[in-house]
Amino acid sequence: MLTVSIVLLVQHTTGSYGAAGAVAAVTGVAMALFAPLTGTWADRFGQRTVLLPGVLVHAAAALTLTVLALSHAPLWVLFAAAVPTGASVPQIGPMVRAHWAATLRDSPLLTTAAAFESVTDELTFVLGPLLATALCTAVDPAAGLVAEAVLTLGGGLLFAAQAGTQPQQSVSVRPQESDSVPPQRSHSLRGSAKVTAGGDGHARVERVPALRVPGVRVLAVAFLGIGSVFGGMQVSLAAFTRSIGEPGLNGVLYGVFAAGNMLSGIVCGAIAWKAAPQRRLVVGYAALALAASGLWTAHSVLLLAAIGLLVGACIAPALITGYTLVDRLVAPTARTEAFTWLTAAVALGQAAAVTLAGQLEDRLWNGAGFLVPLAGTGLALVTVVTLRTRLVPRPEGRTVARGVGHRVPLAVD
Repeated sequence: MLTVSIVLLVQHTTGSYGAAGAVAAVTGVAMALFAPLTGTWADRFGQRTVLLPGVLVHAAAALTLTVLALSHAPLWVLFAAAVPTGASVPQIGPMVRAHWAATLRDSPLLTTAAAFESVTDELTFVLGPLLATALCTAVDPAAGLVAEAVLTLGGGLLFAAQAGTQPQQSVSVRPQESDSVPPQRSHSLRGSAKVTAGGDGHARVERVPALRVPGVRVLAVAFLGIGSVFGGMQVSLAAFTRSIGEPGLNGVLYGVFAAGNMLSGIVCGAIAWKAAPQRRLVVGYAALALAASGLWTAHSVLLLAAIGLLVGACIAPALITGYTLVDRLVAPTARTEAFTWLTAAVALGQAAAVTLAGQLEDRLWNGAGFLVPLAGTGLALVTVVTLRTRLVPRPEGRTVARGVGHRVPLAVD
């Protein structure tokens, strides 16, 4: 609801899609910059510790932005208020996925859980824009953003109360004296953890940032392209429906787009995939880029709804496969951080797309903003295909200590 509500509110108070897109973009950039930091803190200190103050700050910041927009504050003031609004967006989606990953670990049900999460996410993408558009057009231009703040606060507090499945915090490993290892020896582990033997003869797990894993960087680029679809469609659909005199259809069309995503997620979760996830990502992303290329050609509501449904259906496989790959590429000690990098990439791509699409809609023709998803997914597809070998998970192995007369296996979580 956040981006849609900001776009509709600021466009109402300023009369410009460019200004509305810029404010929404600042929110998205702030979220993208702070989301990985939030994930790192959640891995280190626990999700509840990070989530509780985060939802309180976000609700206060969103309400402040609402008041400033209604007061016709200067654009730079809205930019300033948008920063804490985006920076404090609670990373509940990555945290939920970390809950699932910690609960199911190496179970074959993990892919189904990822699909289930995608479906529930997309349910909010169906209902959220509909609710935000209805509130902003039928009740008050500020009602959508106020509702987003209230729902985020309530949902965040309820989720923070789920302590039973919360992943454990990052810890150092200190083996028994008999398992000591010689000093200054380090061993690479799965993705984002490393064992280092200190001078005291005890091994410790050093937490390596998730973004240092090459596969995570490739997935981040792919998710930037997905964000360009979300951002480009949010602005372009609003501009299109207003141009035909039916602004209320904005939520309906975006809901159709999200419904395609949700239905596709259900199908993905029901299939026992045999193909490797990196291969599924390449095929699914190629389908997404092809579908997105048809958006700018649609000149009727029905055709736009049909193409939007197809685009939405192509997003879920890419999202689900990306999250599945992350769980295989990184260690549990950096899992939440890795998930938030992908969320941040979506937010950053969305922010850039909202800004560019708003400028194209203001300066060119109605529907020019649909060129943004085409360009974003096309560039991301080239990256994914070129660097697809980096998406192959490295085999998990054991770290073996040497130099004490015999080999002692060092078990590391």
